[in-house]
Amino acid sequence: LLPKGFFAAIHPKFRTPYKNTILVGLLAAIVGSLTPIDDIGKMVNIGTLLAFVIVCIAVLVLRRINPSQPRPFRTPWVPVVPILGVAVNGYMMYKLGWINWARLITWLVIGLVIYFTYSRKHSRINNPVAR
Repeated sequence: LLPKGFFAAIHPKFRTPYKNTILVGLLAAIVGSLTPIDDIGKMVNIGTLLAFVIVCIAVLVLRRINPSQPRPFRTPWVPVVPILGVAVNGYMMYKLGWINWARLITWLVIGLVIYFTYSRKHSRINNPVAR
């Protein structure tokens, strides 16, 4: 799943993409050292709350389109709990203010542009490998 070259370099002992991990760690350290802690906290909060909202919506959708799927863990009181999760997390996201929404949308757009730009040329569905 990683691009060939630098990002796909796998550590011989630990079998992890170590160069990629080091690069991301350095970038996070630089951003973390130059950004006020309050701003970092709010960015992390809005991103995490968005992830919780997505999970709650996914529970609702998956229960609707595939109700007979075996599930080792069952969310109690579906659809009440996921709907409350979306509402409460959405309210907390709303209270974080417009600047955090602008940051979230900016980073989402950047991420989606990178994802779709890269996947367009490197998709295994569009470019099947001969077996």
